[in-house]
Amino acid sequence: MEKIELLAPAGSADALAAAVNRGADAVYLGLKDFNARLRSANFTYAQAEAALRALRRAGRRMYVAVNTVFEQREADRVYQTLKYLSKLGPDGIIVQDLGVAGMAASCFPSLKIHSSTQMNVASAKAANLLSKDGVTRAVLARELSFEEIRTVRENTNIELEVFVHGALCVSESGLCLFSSYLGGKSANRGMCTQACRRLYFAGDDDGAFYFSPRDLQLLERLSALVNAGVDAFKIEGRMKSADYVGCVVGAYRAVLDALLGGGGEGLVRDSIARASALLKNDFARQKTVFRFDGETGGWLNPERDGGSGVRLGVIASVRKEGGLCRALIRPDGEADEAVLPKPGDSVRLHRADDSARASHKLKSVEPRTDGSFWSDLPEGFAAGDSVYLISVREMSRRYRPLLKKDADEGRASRRPGFEKAPFVRFPPPSRDMLKLFPEGLYVSVSRIEDMYAAQSVKPASLILSASVRNVKRLLDRKNPLPWKPKDTVLSLPPFFAESEAAFYGEALDALLEAGYSRYVLNNLAHIPLLKNKNAALVCGPYLYTFNRFAVSFLSARKLYFFVTPLENNRQNLERTFALNERDGVFVTVFAYPALFRIRDGLGGGEGGLYDFRDFHDKRGEEFALLKEDGASSVIPARAFSIVDKIPFLKRAGFRRFIVDFSGPALRKADYKAVMKAADGASVLDGTSRFNWKDGFFTAD
Repeated sequence: MEKIELLAPAGSADALAAAVNRGADAVYLGLKDFNARLRSANFTYAQAEAALRALRRAGRRMYVAVNTVFEQREADRVYQTLKYLSKLGPDGIIVQDLGVAGMAASCFPSLKIHSSTQMNVASAKAANLLSKDGVTRAVLARELSFEEIRTVRENTNIELEVFVHGALCVSESGLCLFSSYLGGKSANRGMCTQACRRLYFAGDDDGAFYFSPRDLQLLERLSALVNAGVDAFKIEGRMKSADYVGCVVGAYRAVLDALLGGGGEGLVRDSIARASALLKNDFARQKTVFRFDGETGGWLNPERDGGSGVRLGVIASVRKEGGLCRALIRPDGEADEAVLPKPGDSVRLHRADDSARASHKLKSVEPRTDGSFWSDLPEGFAAGDSVYLISVREMSRRYRPLLKKDADEGRASRRPGFEKAPFVRFPPPSRDMLKLFPEGLYVSVSRIEDMYAAQSVKPASLILSASVRNVKRLLDRKNPLPWKPKDTVLSLPPFFAESEAAFYGEALDALLEAGYSRYVLNNLAHIPLLKNKNAALVCGPYLYTFNRFAVSFLSARKLYFFVTPLENNRQNLERTFALNERDGVFVTVFAYPALFRIRDGLGGGEGGLYDFRDFHDKRGEEFALLKEDGASSVIPARAFSIVDKIPFLKRAGFRRFIVDFSGPALRKADYKAVMKAADGASVLDGTSRFNWKDGFFTAD
């Protein structure tokens, strides 16, 4: 790239205009399908074409997000979308699914591919692997520290893009199953319901927003990123208003210009001060630098609900006047008492029990001497509910529109056709390979101690989480372990940061020498780590093989065994793998799935931010917060189970199954009960089917 790029979100035509008018070098937007913000307005085909023409005239760039995973039945539509984009000619596409990346690279080589942050690229090894397959830019995972970003930059030539502002996910990038587990609305499919930001209760407490993150703001860290050689700075916010986009782009444009203009430290300091003052008007959440400085904690705000805006207070009382609902809003301890809204301003209301939220434009405001005020509000809210100011009418700017109002569907010069996606083939594992992973039931555990309980009912093999702690104990060799290396499969962690690459690089060599020769890979970085080593490899559930193109992408790297994703459903599994290809597939039939994984030791007891382990939501759904190796995960109290479907799966050609106890500590009685149910194909009471029967929720 010729210069550092400031990349802005465009969830609507108004936001597009704001981004360009305030100085963005490029924008990223989504079409109506296959993007991770399906709830934003997004762009019709005619609007996308008009946007590209306008951006070209303005000397700016346009990237199109195609950053969700797709099911095999959607392969034709994805192919049609990519073909349309190859003719449209944006400056790049942003992808999460290895299948989209593989399809684009093989069928439409003119498309430049950027890996989405959802692809969970957190190391140079992952970035370099992708660069060999046509990916020109990696959007790094947001959980990295500056030192990790700098080290990635030093060890890869691929373009690097870093998020510098906007909403954060509590989960490590691309690893959240929470919304999907609760109702099939998968974050990996653009349908996230932000369940992490809801109100939760631990014991008998009054509840808190334990997993609601602050918003990222790296305005004062831009200089370090510039000096490190980062190619693009990304602003999050395709769900945000044009006012928000314009405000944030203007702030970062000013600081970036000062840094690149050579005006000296004084000019940079002044620009940061002015930009910081401007960002106070972005009506977003409280800010954090997240893990940028290498510190943990402080980026969550459990006292504050998940909404954005300036807090005005709570509803004190409600009354009806002439058929309208009017409410008295009184400032509380968290409110900014200096802020008084005016007619035309917009507010957001949150029910105290977090059961509903709504936005509303005020028609009247009547202030009182004690700082409270009366205003009109929508029905359905009551005393105790919170009110936030989210936009101010007199601060709204009128940006010169880039798109004409007649840029509608009827004026699109092209649109996707009805072509069929090519049928991709991949070789099934050979007979010799199949001997490395015998048929039967595999048991997965996360602690060395759990290996003993798993001896009571012998599985085909034991799968052990290869956490840092477990790896060190395996290599200690002072105390004999209950399972021999040849009977143990090691499962590598799905989040693989640059700072961990050196440890695992050395540890894996030592483990191989000690006889541990079978591994489950859950991150792209694991592939080069074990390349050309004498190891038998399985692609784990976090490599997301939801379609044949993703399987083909991985099998081209001599990977022939696959654990189907935990979100998958029966119909899609059978569509993805033909009958003669199913010998290499592992199906998880029991698990306490990690609903989200957090790169911070939040709790689970002593030494964490929170002193609880068990918590629940307002519906009584129960969960547990677990902590290990400085990281945390949340699991459901209700396990996922399809052990009663094992005979059906065998008749369908599947031969390898996983009973996954890698969540809570394993109790021998529970283990025996599950294994007995698996052996007898019995239904386990009190368990969930996850998406197995119903599949993903879709807007259709």
